[in-house]
Amino acid sequence: MPRGLRWKIAMTTTAVCCMVAAALGIIVHNVVSRQISGELRKDVSRDLEHALDHYQYGTTHGDVNAALDPPGLPPPLRELVARGETGTMVGEYDHKPVMWAGGPADQKALAVWVPYADTRARLRDIDAAILAAAGLGAGAVAVVGLFLANRISRRLATTAAVARRISAGDLDARVGFPADEDEDPRRDGSRDEVRDVAQALDSMAASLQDRLEAEKRFTADVAHELRTPLTGSLAAAALLPEGRPKEMINDRLKALHLLTEDLLEISRLDSGVERADLARVELGRAVERAAASTRLNVSVRILRDAVVRTDRRRLDRILANLLVNADKHGQPPIEVSVEGPLVTVRDHGPGYPADLIEQGPQRFRTGDPGRGRGHGLGLTIVAGQAAVLEITLRFSNAPDGGAVTSLQLPVGRLTEGS
Repeated sequence: MPRGLRWKIAMTTTAVCCMVAAALGIIVHNVVSRQISGELRKDVSRDLEHALDHYQYGTTHGDVNAALDPPGLPPPLRELVARGETGTMVGEYDHKPVMWAGGPADQKALAVWVPYADTRARLRDIDAAILAAAGLGAGAVAVVGLFLANRISRRLATTAAVARRISAGDLDARVGFPADEDEDPRRDGSRDEVRDVAQALDSMAASLQDRLEAEKRFTADVAHELRTPLTGSLAAAALLPEGRPKEMINDRLKALHLLTEDLLEISRLDSGVERADLARVELGRAVERAAASTRLNVSVRILRDAVVRTDRRRLDRILANLLVNADKHGQPPIEVSVEGPLVTVRDHGPGYPADLIEQGPQRFRTGDPGRGRGHGLGLTIVAGQAAVLEITLRFSNAPDGGAVTSLQLPVGRLTEGS
């Protein structure tokens, strides 16, 4: 059952056209029927007057079908004549349709009749012509309505597709209708609401893109500006005498240094200049090495190993960030499994917040306080590096509790290994 906008518009237009055509058809039918029947009633009434005149003088009218109290005279007309009045009525005579006319004559009913078959056939032809015209009109309106509705629906579908692309992160997407549809409404007084919506969407996307680009530039500039003084501060802190103050200063400076490096990495990912350096990597060994480098208590299971072509450094970065995030925001045990090109990282903590699962990680936002505190850049970097490596990344929660992150490496880049 079609439920699209174009079909709804076309069906509504056709229904309205059919209703109008039916109303006009009934009006035309009644007018024409009254006119044709009226002419025939005048003729049969004139014949009745002649027959009554001849009856009074005792003569006959040979050109008129006339009779006293004919058996086929309709009862309503017979009752009318009995009251001393004259009238006409459609009925039958000898099983054929006729137009009757009757009047009183010596306490009897003098009636004349003329054939009505030709008149009835004429009315049927007129009704058939009205129905055909109504059908053709409704069909033409339906085709025109479908064409116009399809044009509107197509433009709305294009606008909706661009809106979905913008929601998915493609801020370069624009509707950009052709120039012949982009007319100036001030010239002809018309207004195109669909074009207005598309232009508003394009304007919103451009404004949003400008703001995000400004934010990215600001983040990159701040990170670059902080990097040099932080490096100098770390070197100066190394000259401090040993003790608790030095440890606290070094600890805070290192945390700030890591934050700065994360911001720089995100700015490079945002700029789109990062390129993967692909090489053959044994996925199982890469996962074990990444787990060992974090010095965390991680359980690694190799269910089915695979050799993939990927960027080892970026893959290590992704895995290390996921394991650190699981340790920081989740609860043990932390489990990593490798099954062919699929790597799964799981903890047994409170799980990911719903908005992270639906929208993906966002910088400077950790979502659920139950996941701990942080600046939210770790998973943002994971998502950015996964996009560079064309890895399908999925965040979810296990049915029995805990955050689950799945990494699906591109099938086209791998060969099975033992």
